[in-house]
Amino acid sequence: MCESRPVPASGSARLAPALRASCLSPQLLSAQCLAVLAVPALPSQLCVGSSSPTVPMFGPDKLGIEMDFGYRGMAPMGDFCPFSASIPATKVELTVSCRNLLDRDTFSKSDPICVLYTQGIGNKEWREYGRTEVIDNTLNPDFVKKFIMDYFFEERQNLRFDLYDVDSKSPNLAKHDFLGQMFCTLGEIVGSQGSRLEKIVTGIPGKNCGIIIVTAEELSNCRDAVLMQFCANKLDKKDFFGKSDPFLVFYRSNEDGSFIICHKTEVVKNTLNPVWQAFKIPVRALCNGDFDRTIKVEVYDWDRDGSHDFIGEFTTSYRELSRGQSQFNVYEVINPKKKGKKKKYLNSGTVTLLSFLVETEVSFLDYIKGGTQINFTVAIDFTASNGNPAQPTSLHYMNPYQLNAYGMALKAVGEIIQDYDSDKMFPALGFGAKLPPDGRVCHEFALNGNPQNPYCNGIDGVMEAYYRSLKSVQLYGPTNFAPVINHVARYAASVKDSSQYFVLLIITDGVISDMAQTKEAIVNASKLPMSIIIVGVGPAEFDAMIELDGDEVRLSSRGRYAERDIVQFVPFRDYIDRSGNHVLSMARLAKDVLAEIPDQFLLYMRSRGFKPFPAPPPYTPTGHLLQTQI
Repeated sequence: MCESRPVPASGSARLAPALRASCLSPQLLSAQCLAVLAVPALPSQLCVGSSSPTVPMFGPDKLGIEMDFGYRGMAPMGDFCPFSASIPATKVELTVSCRNLLDRDTFSKSDPICVLYTQGIGNKEWREYGRTEVIDNTLNPDFVKKFIMDYFFEERQNLRFDLYDVDSKSPNLAKHDFLGQMFCTLGEIVGSQGSRLEKIVTGIPGKNCGIIIVTAEELSNCRDAVLMQFCANKLDKKDFFGKSDPFLVFYRSNEDGSFIICHKTEVVKNTLNPVWQAFKIPVRALCNGDFDRTIKVEVYDWDRDGSHDFIGEFTTSYRELSRGQSQFNVYEVINPKKKGKKKKYLNSGTVTLLSFLVETEVSFLDYIKGGTQINFTVAIDFTASNGNPAQPTSLHYMNPYQLNAYGMALKAVGEIIQDYDSDKMFPALGFGAKLPPDGRVCHEFALNGNPQNPYCNGIDGVMEAYYRSLKSVQLYGPTNFAPVINHVARYAASVKDSSQYFVLLIITDGVISDMAQTKEAIVNASKLPMSIIIVGVGPAEFDAMIELDGDEVRLSSRGRYAERDIVQFVPFRDYIDRSGNHVLSMARLAKDVLAEIPDQFLLYMRSRGFKPFPAPPPYTPTGHLLQTQI
């Protein structure tokens, strides 16, 4: 599942001699730290099927369990409020080929170029992203120049590929012959078999414009993670009745010079010479792929009331850390205030890198490229609290000019996730209604009226089934979630490999009536390949939904804890744009509810040791040997 690549000069046993040869004498190192230096190097395999480092929670242990940091790398600190960090997206490389393009030249073949445009979310404006090289005299170009793009699973990234026959050296595209264009999303490319999308070129009425082939490949350095361990020596004493309780906070620098938190260690109690547990962090989270970007590390003394005392700080970079255990990776901890006030101030202690190991991990895109299908199911609340659908005040009111809240939430999430389902057939369920002809209350009915085949063709098909149901069922109650969760769980339970993952979207307006049963259903589902998204519409209070979300306290039922957090809840009202820009606000909603899916997906696959299926063989161009024009 992962490939371990030791960095030169690393290995725990090699640090002690290096330190003795440096300006830092062995006497400055604590016995505890020297003991760590004498042990063999950390194990190189800490991915799927092996034990990730675990750190007990300090302070009140709300869950009574140990937390696993093998993937997320953010150690909890008891009652210390956890930081949040935005991990940069992975990057993909797009390769473009075309076949049977239009021939616009009289005495030779076309000289094609491909121009890529991206679309803004709010104003829908197309902006040029880049151009390939020009290839002379061919209708079957295989462009050498690649497009490298940030990839976000949770965003709809619209792309447009325009093709031109270049007739001169002018950069003005209006001076060249248009050969056609193709529209798609980045998710559509990534989600295609083998991450290879083949589509017809359009744009010239009445003409066969050929086909375009776009292949996506994740950049290898975006899949790297680094396993590091640090110790400290002779830190400042901050506690009146004892020593310090130190922990480290790591920050990545941004392009504008600001810093954003990317990791924090656990607290080591009552010591000035702590040895922190090893932790793993994606390289992109640490430096966003820029090995020389500044990394700032702050050292704090933990206090129970949250007023943690600043001990000092130092800066480094990924490139410096990659030197491994040496005199170059022993850092003086500096407190700027003390340094400014005291002439004889040297430092507030030192921090030493004990271990540095780079691993290439299997990524979310490896599974998608290997053919893993994301199965999307929607469940819609048809309880009477939504109001009479015939009235404009109803949350189910069908305005001919604008989607209601249910429709907007469904399209916002569904239009992104559909790119990862090859057949685009989605089960659509309803709950809380009386069904014809006998008026029985049902909490798990097919919107298309066919319980044996509840699948709808695409998101538009789901919307049509939803509107038809509003005309045929009677809104009733209560609001029961457990039946639809168990419905999807039955399918997820039958999958015993990495071939499928299930995402259930529940859109609801009210308070859950079957809270105990829903919690039990979620705890059971947390062991299965599935995630649950809940969007709350309307003005109701959604306290119960926040409990189900499980971000603060792990969800439990009858003494059993959820194996992992699989629920993401958002209130729709937080995304209503007062300016009326529903496109922008729904893009924000989709981003927030889908952002956790790749992590939840990977956590499940890694916990089960499920590897991605092999990707299809790479596409081999069949065109002639072509000359590239510089």
